[in-house]
Amino acid sequence: MIRAERLRVAFPAAGAAVDDVSFTVPRGAAWGLVGESGCGKTTLLRALCGLRPLDSGRVVLDGAPLDRLDRRARARRAQMVFQDPYGSLHPRRTVAAALAEPMRIHGLGGRERRVAEALARVGLDPRLRHRYPHQLSGGQRQRVAIARALVPAPAVLLLDEPTAALDVSTQARILELLARLRRESGVTMLFVGHDLAVVAGFCDAVMVMRAGRLVETAPAARLRSGGGLHPWTQALRAAARGEDLGAAALNSAPAAPCSGSGGAPEDR
Repeated sequence: MIRAERLRVAFPAAGAAVDDVSFTVPRGAAWGLVGESGCGKTTLLRALCGLRPLDSGRVVLDGAPLDRLDRRARARRAQMVFQDPYGSLHPRRTVAAALAEPMRIHGLGGRERRVAEALARVGLDPRLRHRYPHQLSGGQRQRVAIARALVPAPAVLLLDEPTAALDVSTQARILELLARLRRESGVTMLFVGHDLAVVAGFCDAVMVMRAGRLVETAPAARLRSGGGLHPWTQALRAAARGEDLGAAALNSAPAAPCSGSGGAPEDR
């Protein structure tokens, strides 16, 4: 579903943020991307959906080279969910307006009905449609951001630390939501995170970055066990300060049964 071929993205003053990166993510899979702050994870995600131009290399999404797609076609293939939902939602637009914008861009009719369906899909009461971002909790804002990303029915979701700004209980509910959406729609996910336990528990495989380069791609089970890993990956595990990376603890949140499309409690 995602094929990256020797990607390079450089900034004038700082040099290459992404340097000769290649990988392939299978259709319907959930892969993680981890590494220290500033190693290029977010820049890579932006490049995969066309928000950051490439200096060299090629991205292929669902069999189509990204550079041959117009902006609407790119958006129908890949959507990004940003780390800070308060920053990614317009403060002067209601939830309904935020969800209706991609519907307008992509020519989707029945907006009132679609807004209600989009909110229900991520477990939010449709009555929240008239609220502004500051009137929502952090978890509710992130659910709105996910709902907005799903409006064009993308084949790929690029998730840039979608639970980093949330408390532990809200984080678990967002992970549960993402796991359910993956099961129901078969969407391919690339999940960037700093918490190795969350990433290894949610994803099938994990890519490890350092200074703009990929140093390792490993099954999530190997990251949990710690066996046969690259020294830099071992260093990241050590930096987790003894956090339990056992499979049972890692899988507890995303594997929990979902409470239903419309009955999730409000996230606080």
